[in-house]
Amino acid sequence: MIKCAKEMRATAAAALKGKWGNAVLTTLVLMIISCAASGILGIIPGLNIIAIIATVVLSAGYYVGFLTMLRTGEQVQVGCIFDFFKESRLWVTILLMYVYTFLWTLLLIIPGVIKGYAYRMTPFILKDNPNMKNNEAIELSMAMMDGHKWDLFCLELSFIGWAFLCVFTLGIGYLWLLPYMSASYAAFYEDVKTEFASRSAA
Repeated sequence: MIKCAKEMRATAAAALKGKWGNAVLTTLVLMIISCAASGILGIIPGLNIIAIIATVVLSAGYYVGFLTMLRTGEQVQVGCIFDFFKESRLWVTILLMYVYTFLWTLLLIIPGVIKGYAYRMTPFILKDNPNMKNNEAIELSMAMMDGHKWDLFCLELSFIGWAFLCVFTLGIGYLWLLPYMSASYAAFYEDVKTEFASRSAA
């Protein structure tokens, strides 16, 4: 059985202790690059899709950077946001994950949301299995998230109060909230991975 949202947030907070500086800097760099890509490419017809692809792939590297921090106790490195661009198979898998989610959403909103949660462990799985083929990582994420999509939803919902507070800081608070959330997602993955391994061995 995986931990509750409160316990995962506590794990994330402990992992971030003394490492907030790099975490905030990495978040700021991600935001600047994403906004710049959207601003520059978004005004050119047909090229806005490149900005979207860049943002989702950068975000995948960002999330995985916090998994590394959680495991090693090291600072989050700004360069982690570019990790999924190092090999085409990695960024193609991340792109497929979002394409599948989009296609399910076109069918019906609710199935799209459910599939989105089912695919969410894909970046972390690729971190642990860098040679895994595209759909294999996505399918493994679906298997791992079987019975745990609600748990992830509850974890996200537990941050809603912090998100409202960030609005009153003109968005500046997100520089701290996003690392906190990302480290919590990493803690969630570690729990789900362990639970899935035990379930598979039984």
